Amino acid sequence: MGPVSVWQWSLWGLLLCLLCSSCLGSPTPSTAPEKRAGSQGLRFRLAGFPRKPSEGRVEIQRAGEWGTICDDDFTLQAAHVLCRELGFTEATGWTHSAKYGPGTGRIWLDNLSCSGTERSVTECASRGWGNSDCTHDEDAGVICKDERLPGFSDSNVIEVEHHLQVEEVRLRPAVGRGRRPLPVTEGLVEVRLPDGWSQVCDKGWSAHNSHVICGMLGFPSEKRVNVAFYRLLAQRQQHSFGLHGVACVGTEAHLSLCSLEFYRANDTTRCPGGAPAVVSCVPSPLYAASSGQKKQQSKPQGEARVRLKGGAHPGEGRVEVLKAGTWGTVCDRKWDLQAASVVCRELGFGSAREALSGARMGQGMGAIHLSEVRCSGQELSLWKCPHKNITAEDCSHSQDAGVRCNLPYTGVETKETWYWDSGNVTEVVMSGVRCTGAELSLDQCAHHGTHVTCKRTGSRFTAGVICSETASDLLLHSALVQETAYIEDRPLHMLYCAAEENCLASSARSANWPYGHRRLLRFSSQIHNLGRADFRPKAGRHSWVWHECHGHYHSMDIFTHYDILTPNGTKVAEGHKASFCLEDTECQEDVSKRYECANFGEQGITVGCWDLYRHDIDCQWIDITDVKPGNYILQVVINPNFEVAESDFTNNAMKCNCKYDGHRIWVHNCHIGDAFSEEANRRFERYPGQTSNQII
Repeated sequence: MGPVSVWQWSLWGLLLCLLCSSCLGSPTPSTAPEKRAGSQGLRFRLAGFPRKPSEGRVEIQRAGEWGTICDDDFTLQAAHVLCRELGFTEATGWTHSAKYGPGTGRIWLDNLSCSGTERSVTECASRGWGNSDCTHDEDAGVICKDERLPGFSDSNVIEVEHHLQVEEVRLRPAVGRGRRPLPVTEGLVEVRLPDGWSQVCDKGWSAHNSHVICGMLGFPSEKRVNVAFYRLLAQRQQHSFGLHGVACVGTEAHLSLCSLEFYRANDTTRCPGGAPAVVSCVPSPLYAASSGQKKQQSKPQGEARVRLKGGAHPGEGRVEVLKAGTWGTVCDRKWDLQAASVVCRELGFGSAREALSGARMGQGMGAIHLSEVRCSGQELSLWKCPHKNITAEDCSHSQDAGVRCNLPYTGVETKETWYWDSGNVTEVVMSGVRCTGAELSLDQCAHHGTHVTCKRTGSRFTAGVICSETASDLLLHSALVQETAYIEDRPLHMLYCAAEENCLASSARSANWPYGHRRLLRFSSQIHNLGRADFRPKAGRHSWVWHECHGHYHSMDIFTHYDILTPNGTKVAEGHKASFCLEDTECQEDVSKRYECANFGEQGITVGCWDLYRHDIDCQWIDITDVKPGNYILQVVINPNFEVAESDFTNNAMKCNCKYDGHRIWVHNCHIGDAFSEEANRRFERYPGQTSNQII
C-alpha cells in the first residue's frame, strides 16, 4: 500500500468525527428540564375576560408581534399542546368564537391540527404562520388543568397586565333579609372586586344593564322596579361603591363584556347624587314555584320549538329544534354565546355560560335543521335569528351544538342529602316518591306526605342513588321497524326454544305441540346509544343467566317490551326481549367497537354505536295469533324498568300505526314518543276508521 497523504488522513478523521458524536463534544444526557424544541423565539400568554389564571384566549408572540389562533379545526389535542407550552400539565377543554373576547393583531395560526403528543405547537400541521381566512370573532381559547409542569421555566410565557374585571354578581335584598325565599329576584346589585363585594352607582343605569345582570343570575328577563322606594331607603344606609359608568347593549352574556368604569382608590366622592343600582328579575315558572312566588298568568305561548337533550343538569344539553313536525339538531358552525343565550332565555334560564360545539352533549340522530345561526342576542327565539337551511352533506352530528345556561341560586345546592350504610337507619322520612325529573329537589316531587308507608327500616326498605355526570341514552331507529315489519306463520316444532324463553303468547301453552303454528309479527330493531356514557347491564357477569337452548347469556331479564295496543291503549298482545348478546353491531366512523358478547365477553353498547336485532332471530317478534283484525298501535319500549341510568327516558318509547286484516299487516307512521310535535301526537291514531276497531 502506498503512503497516505496528510489530506487523506484529514478526510478520514472528518468522517470518523461525523460517525462518532463524542469527538464533536456532544453533551451527555441531563436530568435538567429540557428546553422544548421549536418554541425558541415564541412567547405565549392567556388573555381575555372573564377568565381564571389557567384559561383564556391563546396569544402567541412571533417576530415581536402578538397574535391569536383561529378556531377552525381546533381540537382538544391542540389545546393539550398549547397548555403544555403555557406550563400546565394538560387541557380540560377549549373554546371557540372568541369566548374570552376578540383579540387584536395577526391571526398567526389557522386550521391547526395536532395529535396531542407534540412537544411544541410548531410541530402541528396548519396553514402556515400568518396564513388565515378568519376574523378575531373566531379566536380560540383553552381551559388548562390548574396543575403546573414540574421544573417548567416560564420564560416564554407572558402574563397579560392585570385589569380590574367583574367575575361575580349578586343581588342583595335591601329589606326582609333572612325571610325572603330563594332564589333572590330583586335587590341591590353587588359585584365582586379584588377588595371584596362592592355596590354599583345607578347614574345612567338602563334596562339593558338590568337585562345582562338578570341573565348572569339565571333569569330570562328583567322588570321595572320601584326606584323611588329604594332611593328613599338608601338615604338611611351606608354604601360602598366600586363601579360606575356601566353601559351594556343588553346582548352581553356577562357584565364584564359591557363598558365599565371603576372608581379609583383615591376617589373621595363616589356616586354624588346617586344611589345603589337596583334590579328586579322575572324567574321562569319552575323557579317561581320553587321560591313560593305566584306563577304569573301569561298567555299560552304555544308549543315549544326548542329543547335541550343529553345534559346532566337543568339548563344544559344538546340544542334541538322543531321543524315540520320533527325534532332535529343545530350545526355548530358560527355557534356563539349570543345564539346560545337566545336559546337559554327562550327556555326560561338566564344567559349562556358556555356555547358548546363538537357534540359535547352527545350526538343527535335524524335531521340537522339549522346551520350558521347568527343571533344578535335580542331575539326572543332561536328561529328569529338568521340561519342557513342545511343539507345532509353540509354538517354531521359530530358537530351538534349545545349550551350550558346560567341558573338561579335556589339554595338546593347547600342541602345535604346523605347516602350511607342503611344498616343503622332508625327512621324513614319519605315514601311513594314520584318525580318527573324536572324538580329541583325531592320536596317538589309527589310523595306520601307525612304519612310514610314503610313500616320497617333497614337496607331492604331504604332507597339509594349513585350519581354521575354522564349517562347513556338509547334511541330506537323507528324507520327500520316500519321498513322490516311483516307476518310469518311459524311451525310450532321450530319454537321450542322460544317457548322456553317465554317469547310466545300464553295460549301457546295449550297448543297441540308440535303441530300447528303461531302467527308472528316480526321486525328488526336497531338501538343506538346517543348518550355520553356506555350502556352497561345493571348486573355483573356473575349474575348473568345462561340459556342452553339458544346458547347465550342474558345480562338483563327485560331489555325491551313489544306490545300491540288498541287505539284506547288496551294491550291485546305482547312480547319481550331479554338482552341476549347486548353488543356493538356497528359504530360511527370515528368510534371503535368495545363490546362483543361471544365467548362470555363483555356486554353493552358504546357511545356512538348501535345494537341490531334482526327480524329473523328468535323472540324478535310479537305473537299475534289471537289478535283479531282491526286497527292497532305497535309500541316498543327500551329499558322499560329503568334498570340502567339514561340522561333521557322520554325517547325510549316508539309507536306505530298498524292495520291488520287477518292476513296482512300495514305498519306506518312509526316515530319515537317525543320525535313528533304535540299536535302530531294528538293527530296520531286518528286516521279514518281507527275510532272503531273495525277494518274499513
